[in-house]
Parts: sequence; structure tokens; C-alpha cells
Amino acid sequence: MILDLFKLEGKVALVTGATHGLGMAMATALAEAGAQLVVNGSSKKNMDRAIADYASKGIDAKGYVFDVTNEDQVIANVAKIEEEVGAINILVNNAGIIKRVAMEDMEVSDYRQVIDVDLVGPFIMAKYVGRRMIERREGKIINICSMMSELGRNSVSAYAAAKGGLKMLTKNMATEWGKYNIQTNGIGPGYFATSQTEPIRVDGHPFNEFIINLTPAARWGDPEDLGGTAVFLASKASDFVNGHVVYVDGGILATIGKPSNEK
Repeated sequence: MILDLFKLEGKVALVTGATHGLGMAMATALAEAGAQLVVNGSSKKNMDRAIADYASKGIDAKGYVFDVTNEDQVIANVAKIEEEVGAINILVNNAGIIKRVAMEDMEVSDYRQVIDVDLVGPFIMAKYVGRRMIERREGKIINICSMMSELGRNSVSAYAAAKGGLKMLTKNMATEWGKYNIQTNGIGPGYFATSQTEPIRVDGHPFNEFIINLTPAARWGDPEDLGGTAVFLASKASDFVNGHVVYVDGGILATIGKPSNEK
């Protein structure tokens, strides 16, 4: 049956930065498809709350608090997860930050921090999880990219640089590791209805009107809209899909937009 290709029973999925928001939505979808969920976060307080949230959905998530940019912590925790939970079959590199500062005003230290979390972190995670996948000749890696992997925007120079780099890292990982039956792909979310965007998702707000008018779907994305793509890229259904970024953006990247007087 074709639907069997999408099932994740018997698989262990590690999702970084999955204590809230879009990371939690994708992690939930993987668990609902049958995967044993392992959640990474950088705060014990946030982790405790997230594990309780997952439990309220009937999901037995295992939480591990560590910094994805710290090589020693990654090495230790990847080994610990594989010992305590099982071999990591699916890695979702979701942890990330953004600093909205005009390029001419941005401190070099802030620029480096964004690159470190959003680009170096996925490299470190993939390196040490990937080594074990290579030994087993099987694995799925999903890097969470962005529309800023393709486009620029005011005040996000570091984020755009990191996400553009992550797109190319995804392609190179696919190139190097495809021969080991490891598929590496990306997901590029558009604009989503989250707690962070709630203050601007109101009628009459200029940015709310901008997003609705720019998006062919004429709405913000729901976090659950990412679930199907995450499950597809984590499952056997995508065994011959490698090195791509799937943009879940309601069609924004497909269009030049429309004049302000056009309905």
C-alpha cells in the first residue's frame, strides 16, 4: 500500500529547537506518523513545558537539553540518545535564531552568532549524526531553511546569509552522502501564524495586509501545514528525493505579486 511508505514506526526522530513553534509542529507530525520523538532545546524550563505539551497530545517525547553549536555537547548527547533511546534515523535541524538589525548597524559578534546557530549548528549536528547513519547505510536529514534561502529582505543580512548557506550545505550533504542511502533535503517555511507573529496578524496592520496580498493562498500558513512535508521527507516515500528544498510558502516564491489596487 502506498500509504505504508509514509509510516515512521520503528524510527527515532531527533528534532532540534522543537520546544515551541514550527519545530514543535513538525516534531508532532513525525510522532503522529509513528516515530519515537526526541526533542532538543537549549533551556530546561522550556524543555519541561514542551515535554508536558507533547504528553497532552499523547506523545511520549524524550527531551535533551544541549547547545547545537557546542561540538562537545553534541558528541556527548548524540551518543547518549543512541544509547538511551535508539539509533537516530531522522534528524531535523530546526534550531535557529534571527536578529533584525540593519546591516550597517549590526555588530560583527551578532552576525557571527546567527551564522553559528543557523549554519554551523546544522553542520555539527549532521556531522555526528551522519557518521552513525553512514555506518548503518540509512538516514534522513531535514534542514529547515527559509524563503531567505532565496530572497533578501531589509534587516536580516545574517539570517539570509545563513539560510542561503544552509540550502547549499543541504545540496552538498546530498552529494556526499547519497551513496550511503542518506537523503538530505530542506524545508523552507513561508510566513506562519505563530505566537511571534500574533501581534501583527490583525486586520489593518500593514504587514498583515502585505503578507495576505503577496501570498497566492491569501493567508498565513498554519504550523500544521508543515507536517505533511516533514513526514514525506522523513519517510521511505522520499527515498529517491535528495538535495532539494521544499518551500511551504502558500506560493509566494512562485509569483511576482500583484499591484496594490488588484484584488
